[in-house]
Amino acid sequence: MKSTTRQHILGRLSGSLNPISGDLLAQELNLSRAAIWKHIDILRKLGADIQAHNGLGYQLCNDFFSASTLQAKCHQNIRIGKNIQHFETLDSSNREAMRQAEGGAIEGTVIFTDCQTAGRGRLGRTWHTVQNALAFSMVLRPPLAPEKVPQLSLLTAVALQQALCQYCDHIRIKWPNDLLIHGAKVSGILTEMRAEPGLVHAVVVGIGINLTLPDQGWPKDIAQTVTDLQSHSKYALSRLQCAAAVLNAMDRWYQIYLEQGFSPIQQAWWQAHAASGQNVRVHHGSTYIEGLAEALDDDGALLLATQHGLQRIISGELELL
Repeated sequence: MKSTTRQHILGRLSGSLNPISGDLLAQELNLSRAAIWKHIDILRKLGADIQAHNGLGYQLCNDFFSASTLQAKCHQNIRIGKNIQHFETLDSSNREAMRQAEGGAIEGTVIFTDCQTAGRGRLGRTWHTVQNALAFSMVLRPPLAPEKVPQLSLLTAVALQQALCQYCDHIRIKWPNDLLIHGAKVSGILTEMRAEPGLVHAVVVGIGINLTLPDQGWPKDIAQTVTDLQSHSKYALSRLQCAAAVLNAMDRWYQIYLEQGFSPIQQAWWQAHAASGQNVRVHHGSTYIEGLAEALDDDGALLLATQHGLQRIISGELELL
């Protein structure tokens, strides 16, 4: 949605429990009442359930997903969600976030898109943004050395797991940062950065969450087992409420990280890891390493107890045994 007028109307309606008068909206936007009505009509056609109450004004009565309605649910956040943008189509939310980061975007900028034409996942894979999914990227500017940036992927996995567990009790993390429900992937994370030796300029954290099963089923070129959150949820999902829960959790955990360091994230991640204390196999191309997942070190590497001793795993594809 590009109209700043409609974004203003949505922001005002979503931020109020009571109807907002058309006269007030007209004054704020320096428009006529008739022009306000035309914008309301367009919003209704886009899916916003805006009710008109005689003598009182307009009221938003559903969880309509937009930058403004989401911004209203994140207004108390310290960093994440201070600038939220929503696009119908992008090549990639990560690419757009990085473009904006290089152009000076503030920390906490979040880019949502309904469709990605060139979405990417870990290890160079294609990320499919399916129907009604959440696909978004965040701009962070942490005071970190570049070698510490992998900690942010683990932090994001913790925030996601805690935000989504209100819908499903069985969400677990798979190293380093996939989220699983009964072994099937429901969400993934891709972290990229711009840095120079000793200094991080910007980190972009991309997140994809499968909310519902697509009408046409999952794309046939997806090799791994995937699932959607709604199929396992205790109640009906709202795309808006789910997005707000994730951004609020991310803001909370990012603040904990900046104030207390990696230790709280490390502990929470290990408790939510699907293979903590279990046997796993980590694939590196055509080779693999098997061992017992013993710990997560301070740099985010997985420590495996193997027949050749303790090995530190910094990359690869983990298989649960």
